[in-house]
Amino acid sequence: MENDCDLLIYGALGVVIPKVGVLQLDILIEDGKIKDLRKDSTSVIASNRIDASGRYVIPGVIDPHSHYGVFTPIEKAAKTESKSAALGGITSVIRMLRLDGSYKKLNDQLRMSAKNHYIDYSIHASILTDKQVEDIPFLINDMKISSFKVYMNLGSGYNRILMDLDPGSSKLNECEVNMDDYLIENILKSCSRENSTVIIHAEDPAICAENTSRQKLLNISLPRGSNLQQWSDSRPPLSESASISKISNLGRKYNSKLYFAHIGSSVALDAIITEKERGNLVSYVETCPHYLTHTVDFGSINGKVVPPLRSKSDLQSMWYGLRNGIIDTVGTDHVANTLSLKQGKGDMWTALSGFPGMGSMLPVLLSEGVNKDRITLERLVEVTSYSTAKIFDMFPSKGTIVNGSDADLTIIDLDMQKTVTPDLLMSSSDYTIYDGWKLTGWPVTTIVRGMIVMNDGLVNENALGHGKLIPRTSLAGRGNIK
Repeated sequence: MENDCDLLIYGALGVVIPKVGVLQLDILIEDGKIKDLRKDSTSVIASNRIDASGRYVIPGVIDPHSHYGVFTPIEKAAKTESKSAALGGITSVIRMLRLDGSYKKLNDQLRMSAKNHYIDYSIHASILTDKQVEDIPFLINDMKISSFKVYMNLGSGYNRILMDLDPGSSKLNECEVNMDDYLIENILKSCSRENSTVIIHAEDPAICAENTSRQKLLNISLPRGSNLQQWSDSRPPLSESASISKISNLGRKYNSKLYFAHIGSSVALDAIITEKERGNLVSYVETCPHYLTHTVDFGSINGKVVPPLRSKSDLQSMWYGLRNGIIDTVGTDHVANTLSLKQGKGDMWTALSGFPGMGSMLPVLLSEGVNKDRITLERLVEVTSYSTAKIFDMFPSKGTIVNGSDADLTIIDLDMQKTVTPDLLMSSSDYTIYDGWKLTGWPVTTIVRGMIVMNDGLVNENALGHGKLIPRTSLAGRGNIK
């Protein structure tokens, strides 16, 4: 019936619709989809109602960049990390998958992912060998995966990387990867034939190797290895800009669609802008919350990440880029490790790179961005949902609030204040770089395809298994996200 629905959200201060604005509307949801948007819902008969008075409704947040299944097998990691994501207002996540061997065994990962996610999920496939290049057509046509990762940072003796665990395994799986020029070019060539997005980790391994050796010879590490300036100097922004220039030239050659992940330095951002201005290149830029909040002054080894945290000036450049449309998306680069593994032997060189971030991404952007007038709510939904959905072939099912789209919604309270703790974020990780931060602005309800997955800080355990794999194809072509 026209006035019937499964769930009605009413009374919100505003519904933030990308590229439209903030409107006072009520939302009718039926069969997991947006049924209608109305100014007056007094005559609506709903099985369930949510009073959103004093709050805003935004499109469900999408995290385009997350690592889980590396330190615990996917059947466990999916439960803990998707729960943390749901708590943080995230309704979809794209896992950055690294497999050793053929991607024909991807079905094992997918089988153990099913029924273990609270939220919807998809996969970026990291292509690490010549043999895996041959798997790209299979991944696109059979697995409906339309994005592929290139690790330009692996080489020159710095080529060890942890792969995702096989289901049921708990032994860390470190492998050697050699990303030579031939392999990188072959990946771009193959992906371009299929109109797929190529995700770029842009660091030059030779530059990093040379500077790391120099830093180690200086022997200035603090006893517990918390000198993040030294880590930044060992992997300087020049290593990013050199790789950006190199891959951009290849992108022009093959008419590629490039996505520069985890950009945190103004040098890297300027290099991307320069390459765009040269023309004949389709590229997008992602930054991460930690590049908006932390610098080399953060006095803990827990802040080790690649690319490294940079200066206060770089941090300001990231906010400028986010506010002014230079940066397209925000991803967490979430790594679900534990403190005992993270800190290695207590020095900067043996500590692991990466830290958890899914549960805190939206609160950080609301508190440090919207509530401090660095970005508007309209801009927030563009970089956390709309643009990501457009770039990664999920739009308009995801990334907006219109009739017929998936009922993926996040209700936020801009006045709510909480103090961040690891327990609050519910990840398998037992630490966070935001520990003790008082953040103002939190998600209060997370809805995935019409199901309330989180409400008032409590995750609905009946929602375990509700999350579904998102099929993605690039058949629609390269849409303009602007």
